[in-house]
Amino acid sequence: MNDNDTPLIGEIAEEAVEETSEQTETPKKHKGFSSKLGFVLAAAGSAVGLGNLWKFPYLAAQYGGGIFLLCYIALAVTIGFVLLTLEIAIGRKTGKSVIGAFTALNRKFRWFGFVCLVVPIIIVPYYNVIGGWVVRYMFAFISGAGELIGETATAATSDAFFNAFISNPWQPILFFLIFAAATVAVVVTGVQKGIERISKILMPLLALIAVFLMIYVMCQPGAMEGVKVFLVPDFSKFSFSTLLAALGQLFYSMSLAMCIMITYGSYMKKNTSITKSARQISICDTAFAIVAALIIIPSLFAFTPDAQSAMEKGPPLMFIQLPLVFNKLPGGRAIGAIFFLLVFFAALTSSISLVEAIVSVLRETLGMRRWTACALILGFIVAVGSIASLGFGPLSVINIAGKTILDMFDYFANNLLMPVVAIITCVIAGYFSDSDSLMDEINLKKGGVYRKYFLAMVRYVAPLCMLAILISGIFMEF
Repeated sequence: MNDNDTPLIGEIAEEAVEETSEQTETPKKHKGFSSKLGFVLAAAGSAVGLGNLWKFPYLAAQYGGGIFLLCYIALAVTIGFVLLTLEIAIGRKTGKSVIGAFTALNRKFRWFGFVCLVVPIIIVPYYNVIGGWVVRYMFAFISGAGELIGETATAATSDAFFNAFISNPWQPILFFLIFAAATVAVVVTGVQKGIERISKILMPLLALIAVFLMIYVMCQPGAMEGVKVFLVPDFSKFSFSTLLAALGQLFYSMSLAMCIMITYGSYMKKNTSITKSARQISICDTAFAIVAALIIIPSLFAFTPDAQSAMEKGPPLMFIQLPLVFNKLPGGRAIGAIFFLLVFFAALTSSISLVEAIVSVLRETLGMRRWTACALILGFIVAVGSIASLGFGPLSVINIAGKTILDMFDYFANNLLMPVVAIITCVIAGYFSDSDSLMDEINLKKGGVYRKYFLAMVRYVAPLCMLAILISGIFMEF
């Protein structure tokens, strides 16, 4: 890494100017990103999703606010950065989708590419279901749903609104189909005309909306108490659980072990700095998570009598607690609509990247045309996603260890499969492939301290940390 690299804003501005400069060809199978900026925004869009805007704020509240944030940032600049850089490097070095990439690293591990592919295949249907919920709430605030907006809105009516919606056999499926169609409509148009173009539009819009909401909320009476809780570390609340929660969130938030960064890396130009791009993606991802927390936590302290209890409610926070908070804000209906528009954009960019990871494999392995692969995936999303959606209604009788169908998909993908994929990826890259060639792809100087540090992280530190997440997830469940 070059110590003289310019700051993030300068880098992005420089890359915007370089968009029309000389381009290095990507592999013939892939029509890659047209610019450095396009790659960074698309990859950042993948990382910025429901994990940042939904999960990060309530985990921060549950695990001590400022101390959780401190742990998260420390892990992001070490383990998170290394794993992100490694996945991008694997993709660019091989120029292939996840199955072809691991085959190129070591033919004995072709099977592992199929294991990796299972992750987005499991996640994308239920992620689209939750995306449909976001669409429903966005429309609800725009139309002024009585259960959420107005003097009659209460915790009971908000809770009833959400439960009535998800348990309805057909309404959630309708909004889920809208979200799924929007996702596939972008992917079918290709990398440059679809993914890159939409990322260049949505990511700046995301930033503007998020910063506006943060400033607006922080100006409300009582909000600064929430800012203090989130930003000021209380070291008495530090525990091993805090560290594991921060590591698990980082793992989920940065789109690691989902095939996404390997896929996007395969579309990356050879003259683009991997370390610089990975740093920009990490900064964008962490910044959005912090801004989301500075929207949600201060708003709860400003308008909720028992803010700490409300923050620790976990997943219901976004769909039950926050609508009540927005209802009390001046101009709450508009603020609620803008907030759920923000969440919709974030969820859409992440969903697009999950679908593209699968499309890339189908095109490369089976020789499918893009539109054929997208049609096949859309059919799969509709079939499996409908089952997950109905798991809160007619199929709610299917329940294992207190988990709905959607919860089971989420647990298997995030708590079990993704840590396993991350561990094996590190082992293959560190021990069973040409690790020197990978380090050269990242442009780490031979014999340099940073190269040795990077290899040590890949071979020892990251796998052990992922193993800790895996074991703790199983232990806490059973």
